[in-house]
Amino acid sequence: MTDDSSPIADEPVERKSPTRRVALEYGTTALVGGLLAGCSSSATDDTATADSATATTSDRTETPTETESNTVSASIAPMGTVSLEEPPETVFTRLTHHADMAFALGRGDTITAMHAPGYYDRLWNQFVERLPGVTLDWEGLYSSWEPSKEKLYDLDNDIHLADPAWITRQEKWNPSDIEEIASGVSPWFGNSLSDTHQEPPESYADGYEYYTLWEQFERVAQLFGEQDRYQALASIHAELTGTIDEKLPEESERPSAVMIAAQDLDEIYAYTLSDPGYLTSHIRPFGARDAFEGAVESASVVDYEVLLEADPDVILHLGGFEPNTDIAARREEFRSDPVASEITAVQQDRVYPQGARYQGPILNLFQLEMTAKQLYPDQFGAWPTYTEGPYPEIPAEEQLFDRQHVSDIINGEF
Repeated sequence: MTDDSSPIADEPVERKSPTRRVALEYGTTALVGGLLAGCSSSATDDTATADSATATTSDRTETPTETESNTVSASIAPMGTVSLEEPPETVFTRLTHHADMAFALGRGDTITAMHAPGYYDRLWNQFVERLPGVTLDWEGLYSSWEPSKEKLYDLDNDIHLADPAWITRQEKWNPSDIEEIASGVSPWFGNSLSDTHQEPPESYADGYEYYTLWEQFERVAQLFGEQDRYQALASIHAELTGTIDEKLPEESERPSAVMIAAQDLDEIYAYTLSDPGYLTSHIRPFGARDAFEGAVESASVVDYEVLLEADPDVILHLGGFEPNTDIAARREEFRSDPVASEITAVQQDRVYPQGARYQGPILNLFQLEMTAKQLYPDQFGAWPTYTEGPYPEIPAEEQLFDRQHVSDIINGEF
C-alpha cells in the first residue's frame, strides 16, 4: 500500500548527546560496531495459550528491571537488551504492527511517526469505533516510510519502535547511522522481518530471531512497563484462538481462499495464506486451502484469468474497511466482468473486506473474529454483509471476544 500523503520536509538540526531518559544497554554487543546481538527465542504458533506463553517467559525474554526510578528493560533481536530509565513518553514507529502495540498498551497518544498516518488512521478507526470509550488519532503524524536522520533528531523520541535491520535496507541508512541515532537520540527496539521470516541484511544476519506477533508484543510491553496489560490481552487472545481450534471443521469441509489487495482492480496483489510470520497470523490458524496451491508467489500481481484458474471459494480483500475503498463497488466490478464473474467466490457473494497484514494485537483480535465468520459461518456465526462504515455491530452473543474488556485494558481500567 502506498502512502497517502507527502512526508514533512526535513531540516538539518544540531546533533545532541543522550539525555538522562536513555540508559541504554544493548545486550551482549551490537550493530556491526554497534547493535548486533541475538536473543534466545524460537517462533511458536500464534495460537499458543496465554498459560504456555507465561510459563516460558523466563526462557524467552529477560526479566524486566523495575526500580524506584522506574527503570525498564527488555530484550529483542536484533538489538539484544535495551534499558530505559523510565517508560517511553514519545515513540517513533514505522510499521503499523508496532503502532498498534503502543496503542494496545494505552500509549496511542505517544506515537509521533508512522507509515501513511492518514490512511491507517482511517482504517484503524473503523475497528476502534467498536471499542467503547477508546479513541485513536494518528492524523498529521510524520510519515516515516523513508525516515531521515535529521527528522529523527528533530522528533527526539524516547524510543524508536522499529527494526534497524529493516531501516538499513534503504539507501540512506547503514548500521553506523543506526548506532548514531541510538547514541544521540534513543534506542531502537523492534522486529519487522518476522513478518514473513525474511532474510535479514548481512550486517544483521548473526543472531537475528523471528517472533510471533504476540511474542513480540510481550517484549514491547516489558519495555513499556505494561506487563499486566499484555497478560490481560494475551488471555483474551488465547481464549479466542482456543474457541477457533475447538470449532474448526474437518479439513475436507474447509473452503479454498485467496487474499488480495488493490487500489483498483486493474492491479491486484495476491498473498498466500500459509506463509510463516505475523502477516498471516489472522489467516493461518483457520487452515483454509490456498486456492493458488503454490502456483503464485505472495505479493505477485495477478489478473482475473489467474484468479479464475485458482477459482477460490472465498476472496479476502485487504483494506476493504478503509473508507476510501468502496467494497460494494469492488464486488460489482467483479460481478460485471465476464471473466471475474465466473469465480466461485464472486458467484456466491463471498468477497469479504479485511483490514491490514501489518496488524498489532488489537487489529489481530478483530481480524481473527472476522475471518472466522467469513470462512466458517456455520461454526462461528454469519458475517454481516458489509458495504461501508465501521466494523459491523455483531450481537453480543455472537461476538468471539469481549469489546468492553479490551477497552478497559487499553484504558487501564481492568
